[in-house]
This record gives sequence, C-alpha cells and structure tokens, in this order.
Amino acid sequence: MAEVTRPGAKRLAALALLLVAFVAPTVAGRDNQTPDIPDAIAVEEGHKVAFRSYAEGVQIYRWNGATWDFVGPEAVLYDRDGEVVGIHYAGPYWESESGSRVKAAVVDRYTPDPDAIPWLLLKAVETEGPGIFHRVTYIQRLHTTGGLMPSYAGDFAGETVGVPYTAEYVFYRAHR
Repeated sequence: MAEVTRPGAKRLAALALLLVAFVAPTVAGRDNQTPDIPDAIAVEEGHKVAFRSYAEGVQIYRWNGATWDFVGPEAVLYDRDGEVVGIHYAGPYWESESGSRVKAAVVDRYTPDPDAIPWLLLKAVETEGPGIFHRVTYIQRLHTTGGLMPSYAGDFAGETVGVPYTAEYVFYRAHR
C-alpha cells in the first residue's frame, strides 16, 4: 500500500526540494513527437505536442464519513532536464514558474493499470499569461503510478490524506 501523507505547504516545499535532488525525470530522453496512446484519450487532429512535463506529488482525498472524495492534486512539474517548471493543483490547474497557467476539464479516461490513477485526456477551458502553457488546447496525463484513493476508512469526517503519484503530462497546441 502506498504511503499516505497529510497535505500542506511545508510538505509540498520539502517534496520539491527532495525531488530536485533525487529525481531523474522519465521524460528526459523522449522527443517532442506525439506519444503512442490509446484512441480513447487521443488528441484530435490539428494539435501538436508543445511541451512535456514529469510530475511527482500527491492526489488529495477527504473522508466524508462514508467514503473518500477526491479533492485535487498537489504536484511539482519538471521539464526534460529535471528542472522545476511549475506546479499542478486543484482546478485542475497547471501553472508555470513564469506565471502562465492553464485550467482544463476531463474529456475521457483510460485505465491501463488498476493500481494507478487513470490516464486522462483533458481539454483546456482557460489559459492565461505568456509561457509554456500559453495557447494550450489539450493535456494528456500518461504513465501514471499510485494516487488511488485509500482502501481503508478515515478516522473522522473531514480528514484529508495525500496519496503519492507520478505522471507524465503532455501539453498540446492547435497547429496552424
């Protein structure tokens, strides 16, 4: 069972420092071509890969007294060189170090691994600021590990836990 942590700003900062020191992003050797992915989460024609990032963080869940409700992610985003480029948080939002930001909504899901959160196709609903997320149209969450809601009952209503996860995020823009 994955280690579960309680979310908080200090923990996220510590996680970022730890990851900068020890993480070798799995996307480091990949080129900027469209990845092989299932049709269920394929991006429509006319959009090309603009940016890839590797994410490590937690999926946050809150116990409602009967079951766990998904709250949102807290993750640090890395570029192909292992440099921190931004964060990912509830909304869902992806925000770059330079301040560009994209919010997206889930279009479809694909679950290749029952022990990990699903792969997703998301469509951008708003973007702002110049930078890596400028004019992003679609996002794919791929190659996930962990992040599933706890399989045990919470101790009290309102309790929150963070379940560690990793993923690759692929950002697309319309090709003109």
